[in-house]
Amino acid sequence: MHEMVKALVTGGTGFLGAHIVRLLVAAGHEVRLLRRASSRLDLIADLPVEHALGDVTDADSLHKAAAGCAWIFHTAAIADYWRAQRAKMYQVNVEGTRNVLRAAQAAQAERVIFTSSAAAVGLRPDGAPSDETVAFNLPPERFPYGHSKMLAEQEVAKAVQAGLPVVTLNPSVIFGPGDLNLISGSLIVEPARGLVPPFYPAGAVTAIDVRDVAAAHLAAAERGAIGERYILGAQDATYRELFAMICQIVGVRAPKLPLPRALATPLAYLVGALSRLGLKLPVNADQIWLSARRVLFNSSKARAAFGEPRISLRQSLEDTYQWYLQHGLIAKKARA
Repeated sequence: MHEMVKALVTGGTGFLGAHIVRLLVAAGHEVRLLRRASSRLDLIADLPVEHALGDVTDADSLHKAAAGCAWIFHTAAIADYWRAQRAKMYQVNVEGTRNVLRAAQAAQAERVIFTSSAAAVGLRPDGAPSDETVAFNLPPERFPYGHSKMLAEQEVAKAVQAGLPVVTLNPSVIFGPGDLNLISGSLIVEPARGLVPPFYPAGAVTAIDVRDVAAAHLAAAERGAIGERYILGAQDATYRELFAMICQIVGVRAPKLPLPRALATPLAYLVGALSRLGLKLPVNADQIWLSARRVLFNSSKARAAFGEPRISLRQSLEDTYQWYLQHGLIAKKARA
């Protein structure tokens, strides 16, 4: 166990950040979180933490918040892959990271944990799981989130060269309780509301529970190797397997028809054209294109360094569903 420290968490009111804050408090650390005045406090309202008002795009507020903190967890980001404004995403994810690194340098932080994403890792052409050595290789104009995280990692590399002790974590798809903004949670909430797609995509994903991701952040602060990146993943699942699990949990019929990969590209073009005409659709072209691919990641490096994930995908999905029920985001279906 590491000695008790003072830690700053950016994005500490968010899905992942709140779980990190909770673990830090439970371990006896002193926690300060940087948040905007408008941030929802639902996930951390019961915790004894210090609040520093500010924003990662406001360098002055960051320097004040970082002062005296030995550990800095930088989780704040725009992670809304499909709905966010592109310019704002780059401002927060790239410039915001640069600001955090400068504030950490000024505060002489002992360890900085940067939450990147597996989206910043490239895909292998043969569909085999990618490890940390695979460079981002998707079209930036179509996948600005992954591109913005890749650029943020370049800022981290510069900071490490300048002597800042940074460890980078690259979580895969995160499920679990507390996803108020429905980043991955929409895959559970929409079927629970009766919105089940008629088909399942041909692709596959690597997923992990938010509580395992948070635990890896604390482990990285204690024993992560400076300058390294670690992919976090617990389980691979095809979309057919994922939808079958989700639909069984929420009590609806799973889609039976596969969407052939050969149809994914023309369908993506059609959806893109309809969107440009102003038609609001539940998915966008890039989602369809990506869901036809095997977006899989090798997390063996993180497992060796930080231990095995504890929570199965099935358990994570069940816990997420129960959390949405308890918090009124979905209604309990009456059983016949």
